[in-house]
Amino acid sequence: MNQFDELTWQVVLGLYPERSYSIPEYFGILNGDEKLPDFLNKYLSLPLMTRLKNIGLLCGTDWTTLYKNRFYYSRYDHSLGVALIIWHFTKDKAQTLAGLFHDVSTPVFSHVADFRKGDALTQSATEEPNALMLKEDKNLPRLLSEDGLTLEQVLDYHKYPVADNEIPCLSADRLEYMFPSGMALEGSWTMEEIRRVYNDLAVLKNEEGIDELGFCTLEAAELYCYRFANTGHILQLNENKLTLQLLAEVCRLALEAGLVQEDDFMTLGESDVINRFEKYAENHSEEKFSVYYRTFRKMTSIEHTSAPLPAETHFSVSLKVKQRYINPLVLVDGKARRLGDVSEKAGKIISDFLSYEDTAYGCVKLVF
Repeated sequence: MNQFDELTWQVVLGLYPERSYSIPEYFGILNGDEKLPDFLNKYLSLPLMTRLKNIGLLCGTDWTTLYKNRFYYSRYDHSLGVALIIWHFTKDKAQTLAGLFHDVSTPVFSHVADFRKGDALTQSATEEPNALMLKEDKNLPRLLSEDGLTLEQVLDYHKYPVADNEIPCLSADRLEYMFPSGMALEGSWTMEEIRRVYNDLAVLKNEEGIDELGFCTLEAAELYCYRFANTGHILQLNENKLTLQLLAEVCRLALEAGLVQEDDFMTLGESDVINRFEKYAENHSEEKFSVYYRTFRKMTSIEHTSAPLPAETHFSVSLKVKQRYINPLVLVDGKARRLGDVSEKAGKIISDFLSYEDTAYGCVKLVF
């Protein structure tokens, strides 16, 4: 039996009690309870960074009643968290800044833009302008020179394996986004657990002799794998697919109506866009845009079906999406091994996660 079959939307969002979270406390854990590195401050105030404070990590789900997000976490928060992790493990300014800048090209509603562009499977289309935006920033070269760095050193965080690598490996980016995702979406982490798991990490050498974040004990590795997979499961359920695709359609229809321009997704904040959508929907209540927008905002459940429901009354999706999971390194008898090779429990989690299939369609009744 696949263990994820029982983790329906209602079940997985109700597994953990309500908890309060402190983002500063969380950042303190990532930074080893040290103060923020002084050299970061001047970069954090750059407009290309502060813009990210108004873009949520969780892809527009803060704006729909289908989700019960416990707090708002921005792409700015995520970027800072990634930088703190990289600095903690490498003490390398170039790698740290490459991690800090890795999401500067993120548009409003984050990966919803990928869904709008037909890239639900890899969710990488939003990365394309990143290097260009860094190159066009007039202040960045001067700031980098103060730290003895060049622009080329911070343009691409993919070249630093501690910062980024391919699934199912563990990187600073992957490590960071799943902590707040789990906290905000389902309340699945306590600060004590994050501290225990994070302090178990070290930079290990993987099968190819390349640096990779990994665990020193089996217990911490299994806990992180379990929590990561459960949060990743939320992101592959039809509820998540439908939410992001419906918001993508709302944005597409807004563009067609001239309500927004493409550049607005890179200059406005999410609340600005939502306010614009809200006012338009109030004054054009019968338009398809308004119906889809109201549905996105007010839906509380969806139907799981084998075929689409009538388009006159429902919005339906059938999508393959990016599967977010890990098979991290763990030290066993002094040697770095893949967790799935040494833990039957983790191997089952990973296997079940990868083989899980939701119903062919997710459908929601339109709110007219």
